[in-house]
Amino acid sequence: MRIKICGITSIDDALAAQDAGADAIGVVMYSNSKRSVSKKRTAGIFSALGPFIATVAVSHTTDPRELADMLSLCPTAVQISFPFPVPGDSGVKVLRVVAKGEPLPDDCDAIVIDESRGEGRRFDLAFARDVVRRSRVPVILAGGLTPENVQEAASRVRPYAVDVASGIEEQPGVKDREKMFAFIKACREV
Repeated sequence: MRIKICGITSIDDALAAQDAGADAIGVVMYSNSKRSVSKKRTAGIFSALGPFIATVAVSHTTDPRELADMLSLCPTAVQISFPFPVPGDSGVKVLRVVAKGEPLPDDCDAIVIDESRGEGRRFDLAFARDVVRRSRVPVILAGGLTPENVQEAASRVRPYAVDVASGIEEQPGVKDREKMFAFIKACREV
């Protein structure tokens, strides 16, 4: 199972996530979130990481210019909830966010189950299991995950990956290293 640490706001937290064994780092852009950072800071975080960790630019923007800014950073992937068409020659993977009641997208490389759109509210188990069953692309589970519940969630849903932000924080945008290591350890034991 793959692990994405999201809501990274500093190079120190990004490097700690990398050292802890995360597979991907998510940085929120163009959002009202306390975890949202500028394009310049996002570029600095991404450039500080080693070559074997995926970088994900995350946004719920509805502005195509902001999507273009995200793509200009050349991340491994963009995670978006608005149904933007993403140019096929952009060189990035597309992760589309879905919530209960929304159709499963077919124009993406993976689906992120996150009904709260980054607010950390727990996912709906029945919906998550149904998405995994029906999806033709990998499914990433997000929403309310913590070091204490990620093993049970992963064993019940069986996602390709899990995505955590608030469940491992000291405060919004500041990661707790002990919780981060505990989360990744719990995932690796599934």
